Amino acid sequence: MSFTASQPDTSYLLRKLHSFTGILPVGAFLAEHFWSNSSALVSPQRYNDVSQELQTIPFRLAVEWGAIFLPMLFHGGYGIWIWLRGKSNVSDYPWAGNWLYTLQRYTGLIAFAYIGWHLYTERWLTHGRSTYANVAEDMQNPWYLAFFVVGILASSFHLGAGIWNFLCKWGLAATVKAQQAAGRFGAVVGVTFSLVGILIVLSFRFDWHPFSAYLPNK
Repeated sequence: MSFTASQPDTSYLLRKLHSFTGILPVGAFLAEHFWSNSSALVSPQRYNDVSQELQTIPFRLAVEWGAIFLPMLFHGGYGIWIWLRGKSNVSDYPWAGNWLYTLQRYTGLIAFAYIGWHLYTERWLTHGRSTYANVAEDMQNPWYLAFFVVGILASSFHLGAGIWNFLCKWGLAATVKAQQAAGRFGAVVGVTFSLVGILIVLSFRFDWHPFSAYLPNK
């Protein structure tokens, strides 16, 4: 008697987990990171205060490793493995889905490198004590600035496409109309994250704080 049919497909389960971790916790981390860094749009001091608050949360190391670093390593590492084994037929069949598949793979690779480098320089080298002044100084380097912009755009696109992919793969968008709506939602997320990320970069680059009016009057 064979039990092969009843045994779970490991590859299928890993791909499901890979899709899920792209939303939770990796996508959620990206959203929180953009949210906390947007405090730079208020003032340098507000950015420093928010950064300090994040460094003093209880059980920070456990949260970082359990909810950020390890899931991110799995999602990025397994994503690269899928990318290396996959084969794009975009040149033979230039359909929107094939282009999306190709762009999602390449932007994922860029995003993985960018986030890893960003965590290394801003989290490990500074022990989490990077300030607004440190980042603003780095942003004066045109190569550093360009890498930031490319990384933000790649991460935002990858998340938006990943949301669409997740909703379709998990059966949350089963009909054609639902998949089209999921695609539009993913596009909105990608564009929104891109705009917010670029605004944050401009804040550091030009010492620009359009929401300084939020500060209490003294």
